[in-house]
Parts: sequence; structure tokens; C-alpha cells
Amino acid sequence: MEIYADNAATTKMSKTAINAMLPYMEEIYGNPSSLHTTGQIAAEHLLDARERIAKCIGAETNEIYFTSGGSEADNQAIISAAKNGAKKNKKHIISTAFEHHAVLHTLNKLEKEGFEIELLSVGKTGTVTAEQVKEAIREDTCLVTIMYANNEIGSILPISEIGAVCKEIGVTFHTDAVQAAGHVHINVKEQNIDLLSLSAHKFHGPKGIGVLYARKGILLTNIIEGGGQERGKRAGTENIPAIMGMAAALEEAVNNLDKNSEKLTKLRDKLISGLSEIPHSTLNGDPVNRLPGNVHFIFEGIEGESLLLLLDAKGIRASSGSACTSGSLDPSHVLLSIGHPHEIAHGSVRLTFSEENTEEEIDYILKAVPEVVSYLRNMSPLWRDKVNGIKPFVLQ
Repeated sequence: MEIYADNAATTKMSKTAINAMLPYMEEIYGNPSSLHTTGQIAAEHLLDARERIAKCIGAETNEIYFTSGGSEADNQAIISAAKNGAKKNKKHIISTAFEHHAVLHTLNKLEKEGFEIELLSVGKTGTVTAEQVKEAIREDTCLVTIMYANNEIGSILPISEIGAVCKEIGVTFHTDAVQAAGHVHINVKEQNIDLLSLSAHKFHGPKGIGVLYARKGILLTNIIEGGGQERGKRAGTENIPAIMGMAAALEEAVNNLDKNSEKLTKLRDKLISGLSEIPHSTLNGDPVNRLPGNVHFIFEGIEGESLLLLLDAKGIRASSGSACTSGSLDPSHVLLSIGHPHEIAHGSVRLTFSEENTEEEIDYILKAVPEVVSYLRNMSPLWRDKVNGIKPFVLQ
């Protein structure tokens, strides 16, 4: 059996998205910046996509900017808010310890430029509270940037509550919603979100295209200079085929969100229940308030890389965490941030699903994972020392 269980890394493009793209590769191929008829036809379709995407997240059409993906959108959002704050001598930024590296590395860059970065603790379940944010905000705070849902452990953060705090105090609020868009309900106005990032390939759209939502009135700093595309805020000819695919994929995801969420939650909870029976293991992330298709476990006494390779040999495509850091030998910063020691942080697996996955596949995974974990533990001298009482167990 072949099972794709790495949808947090990327999703398979939907037929809807593919079919939406085809006309813009063959028939409607003009440059939307051109003044002639062919270009202006393309421009009309570009505007249509912008309107449809805005509607999906409760935004205005002119608040949508197209980017190459979530990382670029994160960079532009954070750098823009920081530069706006610096003009008012506000250089304090609040975030969390388990953000995606697109956020953390941008914050590191700003720290070298004189900004003060405060990373809030996310606790054992991987979340922060609105109260934590409110207590951390100072007179010189220019930005709060907190992800909507964690890309590794799946915890969904209280974005509406955090947005309300930021609006009350008057601080710009950005959320990296790359993992959340298309999977949970988002309304930027109701949730008081000022800046939001999303990426199409996380909801069955094409790779290499994303969106930065910027509330009207927020001045954006250009990351890419050149022509006057995207109202002068993001140079480069718009990738219309990808944009149309993204619009179609997001609409489809939003329209089917409740139905898909119900199905995925049942599959997720069945898998969590079964894997929890493996001794000396633990579920990472909030057990309830988590993405419907995310299951993330640590199994003490094994290496995650060996686990992934043996699962792959059994046809199960999984990961240990963020695909952006899959080549790193260091333990996940997310797992360290929720309190796991280095010793066991390596022994993790992330299984993430889409609506195409089935209960039969969950049953197969529930058979395969315990077998692989047992096999690896039986090979491990460290595991024998733990079983024999020479070394203590970390996970009881």
C-alpha cells in the first residue's frame, strides 16, 4: 500500500487547480501590465482571482498581494511592520519560540539591525495565550507575529483573542497562516488580523505562489524591486497560471472545509488513539485544538530518520517535522520549545493527511508504526539500558 502522509510539507495539486491553470498557459497568456487587448484580458482575470481570494479570507480586493509563497510573504510582512515601527522609535517585536524559520530567521536579521525580539514560551502543548501577549506588549512594541497553526505539531493558536488584544492596544498583528489557510475558517476583519501570509501548495494549489494580505493603511516595504506590479509593492510579472490555480484551490478548500475537517478529525483521532498505546511515546501539540489532519508523535529510544526510512519502505510517506529543515541533523526547535530534551526530540514522526486519505490507510499505519518502533528499539543498546533500569525513561 502506498500512503502519502506528508501533506503539511506539500499537497497534491487538485484537478480543480490544474484545470483552472490550463487556459492561462495556452489561451490567456498576455502580460497583465501590457496596455493592448491581450494584456488587458489577462489583467481582468488577475483581478478576478484577487477578488476571489480576498473573499475566502474576508479581505478587500486591494488588500491582496501575490508573492512567491509563504516565506516571501512572511519576510515582507515582518520587515514592513518593523520599518514602520522604527519610524516612530518602536523597535520591540513579539513572537513565539516555535515559529517557522521564515519568521525566526527574519527576526534574527532584524535583531542584528537593532530590533529587540521577544519570543514567548509556548508551553508543553505548543500554544500561547492572549494574556501572555498582552503582558509582553510595551510602549515601543511595533509588531506581534504569531503563527496561526504550528507546521510541525499542529497546535492552533488563539488568533482571534490575540488579534483583539493587539487592536485594543494599537499594535500591528501578523500571522503566518500557511498551515491554516484552507483548513480552518479565517476572517481577517473579524479576527483583527493586520497582516497574513499563505501559500497555495498547502491546500492543493501549485507551488511557488502565495499571498500577503495587508490591511488597508499598512505601508509595505518592498522586498523585490523592479517594475510596478502589485501596486508597486512586489516587482515581477505576475504568474497568472499559478495565481488562477491558487484561487481555484482556495475556493474549493474553503467551500468544503467543514466536510473535510469532520472526516480528517475522525481519522486523526483514530490514529492518535492507536499510537498512544505504544509504550513510552507521546503526542505533541494540543490534543484537541489542533489541525484536523496533523498527528505528531515522539517514540523514545529510536532515531526519527530510521523510523522514516523503514516506514517509507512500507509505503508510508511521512516526515519528522518541517520539510524546510529536513536535511538538518539538529533536533527540531519546535520540539525543544515545548520542553523535550535532545535525547528524545530526534525520535519523532509527523503524519499529516488530506481528504484523500482513508480509514483503511489509517489501519495500515497503525499496524506498521508499532512494528517499526519495536524493531528499532530491539536494535538499540540505549533502549536495552532503559529496559534493564540502567538508564531512566524520559517518557513514562
